[in-house]
Amino acid sequence: MKKILFFTVVMGLSAISFAQTTSYKKTPSLGVNFFLQDFKTPAIINSGSLSGALLNNSWAKVKDMSSGLSVQYMNGITEHIDFTTSLGGSFINYPFRAASGMTPLGSNKLLMELDAGVNIKLLTDKYFLVPYLNAGIGASMYNGSYFAAFMPFGGGIQMNLGEGAFIHTQMNYRSQVSAFTTNHLNYSIGFSTSLKEKKAPVVVAPPPPPPPPPADTDGDGIIDPNDKCPTVPGIAKYQGCPVPDTDGDGINDENDKCPTVKGLAKYEGCPIPDTDKDGINDEEDKCPTVAGLARYQGCPIPDTDGDGVNDEEDKCPHVKGTAASFGCPSLNFKASDILFANGSNVLTKSSKLELDKGIKVLNENPDLKLYVEGHTSNTGSAKFNDKLSLNRAFSVKSYLVEKGIAAIRLTATGYGSSKPIADNKTKAGQKANRRVEFKIQEN
Repeated sequence: MKKILFFTVVMGLSAISFAQTTSYKKTPSLGVNFFLQDFKTPAIINSGSLSGALLNNSWAKVKDMSSGLSVQYMNGITEHIDFTTSLGGSFINYPFRAASGMTPLGSNKLLMELDAGVNIKLLTDKYFLVPYLNAGIGASMYNGSYFAAFMPFGGGIQMNLGEGAFIHTQMNYRSQVSAFTTNHLNYSIGFSTSLKEKKAPVVVAPPPPPPPPPADTDGDGIIDPNDKCPTVPGIAKYQGCPVPDTDGDGINDENDKCPTVKGLAKYEGCPIPDTDKDGINDEEDKCPTVAGLARYQGCPIPDTDGDGVNDEEDKCPHVKGTAASFGCPSLNFKASDILFANGSNVLTKSSKLELDKGIKVLNENPDLKLYVEGHTSNTGSAKFNDKLSLNRAFSVKSYLVEKGIAAIRLTATGYGSSKPIADNKTKAGQKANRRVEFKIQEN
């Protein structure tokens, strides 16, 4: 029995160590309990076993128990431990043990029992249902003559009705300590209420709230009354406004090296530079240090053949020439001296000498290509003259080819009498019209 009592106390203390910490502690309370005394069940258990009593349904019935009333006083020691003492009375034919040397008196007599102990609660009084364990020590007086001691322990459930009022249900085992004590069970249900009037909580009026700080709508740390741009974050230097961007290029003036001209971040707020001042910015200018034209992507007009005459003015842009010849080479011979007899396409000796000068120019300029154009006077029919003019051009081409000039560099064409350079009404004019002209082919 002592082992059972020790185990109960240990379990209770363990429960306390894990219980939820609250600020509740029971105030002094007084209660009234109705109880039943059960001497039969412990006797059955002592003669057999607890499991046997349960399996055989041998537990005492209410009719086998004695009823009584008790008054109880409780006060919280801690939030989880309540001190409790009770005084109860019942009328019973006390079943003395044989070992006591006493025999029952044969009629019901008053049994008074006084006990004191602790209720060890698994939860605080904050909760509606609170299971608890209890243990203590007690003394009894039967018929005013027989005094005994016992040790109660057990458990119960407390129901919180609010305002310091509780209902308790409890069962404890009252273990014999002295000779006139017989082991028995005590079942009780009761009501208790606080002896102290619950104090109304002292309500301390909170201090008045501090005045709200001045608004800072844009959250820039400058209050609205001092902020010239209250809805746009800015800096104190500009009275709450952002750093200005005078030219609207997205780069504020403090970081913009050209604050009044739109530019790019890449050039620190300045426009794309135009180093050669030709109106084409350096990013689009393929010749950024030399002035040029947009159609040549910022470069000057090219001079492909390097003769000092730009391609737009050079009639022979792929062949070096002179400015006097509009960029074409000077042939250095008189085409007007290459003449033919009337109706003939045979080169004269003087014509060949003049052509030899042209051969020298062609050899010095291997990229030079010529149109050889044959012409006639208006003597004879147009059909005849067309054929004659072509033959005269081919005579010149053939001579040049014989002298080593590649045929691919020469194109022979006849124009008949369609392009006179003199009056065909005179002999001199007719002679001048019987001719061959040379024109440089542009590559």
